[in-house]
This record gives sequence, C-alpha cells and structure tokens, in this order.
Amino acid sequence: MILPRYHIGPSTIEGAGQGLFLDEPVARGRVITAPDDIARVHSIDDILARPDAAALLPATVRWFEDRYTITPEWPDECYINHAFVPSGLWHLGFVFASADLAAGTEVTVDYRHLLAPGQSEDFRDAHSGQAIVGYTWLDSLRASTQALAALLA
Repeated sequence: MILPRYHIGPSTIEGAGQGLFLDEPVARGRVITAPDDIARVHSIDDILARPDAAALLPATVRWFEDRYTITPEWPDECYINHAFVPSGLWHLGFVFASADLAAGTEVTVDYRHLLAPGQSEDFRDAHSGQAIVGYTWLDSLRASTQALAALLA
C-alpha cells in the first residue's frame, strides 16, 4: 500500500525504466509504503528450486530473515527503483522517507535489503557503477534499524 498520492512515470535513473514519484510532500520518517495483502512468504531455497526461478527472482523481495514474497503481477510498489543513497529507507517491508521529500521526488530504496545474501542484481548502481549485492539478514536488520532510529531521533 502506498500512502501518499503518487504517480508512475519515466525514472530519473538512467536505464531504470519507470519510477514511483510523490505527488505531495512527505516528511522525514513518515511511512511511504506499508505491506498489505501478503498471502504467502517463501524461503529463498524454495524459490531457487522452482523451474521458473530465473523469471521469478526480479519479482522477489525479502521481508524478514529467509522469507520472501513473489509478486509477478508487478504492483505499483515495484516501481520503486534502487539507489545507494535512496530517498526511502526499507525496513521490514515498510519504506520510510529518509529526509523531507518534496512533491516530484522519485522514491528509491537500497535494494541490498531486498535481495538474498550474496545475490547480485543483473544491473549495477547507475550512479556509482558498483554491483548491488544482497546483505545478510542481520546486516540488513542492523543497518535499517540504526537508520530508522536516526530518522526518528
């Protein structure tokens, strides 16, 4: 569920295709997206064992520990693109505004929180050229918890 008004449009990130843009300002620390309608989660091993795993991985998101959702229907939340310096903070499936965000801001998150440990994206970070490689669960949880605490301080 996306809480502020928004629209989908051409991304400002080279090669990213479409992006999710805010149509209203969002204050630092406020929730931009929240999980809803999650019927099932899967282990990464179960996903990788499927014959269609390669097709499903781009639609796979880690929510907690070794539990992932698969959303091949591509809801609007899937238009949130990657950035190492994102406008949103991914924490346990919620996306929080990482600063006061103006209307027109493209919402981005660090995909390293969404990927399986060691899993690499098929593309590189558009700004740095660095590989995007999934954090371990503990590294992701520590980093996002510390960042959220700092946002809310």
